[in-house]
Amino acid sequence: MAGLIGKKIGMTSVFSVEGKNIPCTVIEAGPCVVTQVKTVETDGYEAIQLGYDDKKIKSSVKAEIGHAQKAGTEPKRKIVEFKEIEGEYKLGDTLTVETIDAEGWVDITGLSKGKGFQGVVKRHNFRGVNDATHGQHNRLRAPGSVGASSWPSRVFKGMRMAGRDGNNNVTIQNLKVLKVIPESNLIVVKGSVPGAKGSYVMIYQ
Repeated sequence: MAGLIGKKIGMTSVFSVEGKNIPCTVIEAGPCVVTQVKTVETDGYEAIQLGYDDKKIKSSVKAEIGHAQKAGTEPKRKIVEFKEIEGEYKLGDTLTVETIDAEGWVDITGLSKGKGFQGVVKRHNFRGVNDATHGQHNRLRAPGSVGASSWPSRVFKGMRMAGRDGNNNVTIQNLKVLKVIPESNLIVVKGSVPGAKGSYVMIYQ
């Protein structure tokens, strides 16, 4: 299994051999530096810690600077652990987009766009009563009843109601890799991925 940290550049479209227009996302993937190697003997599990996107020394704390110096690199803005990595890596190794199979499939995890406080129609896809022809017209997007008043005289836990929407870790599985551009550290995948432009994403293959 290969893993990389990347940054969402944006969306575009490409044409297939059959002339079909395919929406796709461009991601800058790596280069990532191995900032720590975790083993069963020292940490109780096996994993490698990757760092991506250099951070200015003046903006880093001493712990970040010292941790990066052990790997012979600059402090990183994004650090993620990857488990079940195939192959052996040592401190300071650099992983590039070339580790991704250009004809394979990937899973991508990112932080979805935050929507703020939203109602039930947008947050939970409630239907509403937009086709009502008589009666009240000022409650078209209201949630309706949320519980009985006599018994149990409370709202059940997990009731779908209005609240904060978005800003969650979301994983999209089985995205087709359309193209890998090693000289620019770019990977093009079919479809959309979570997050805004410039947000960090984790790529698993």
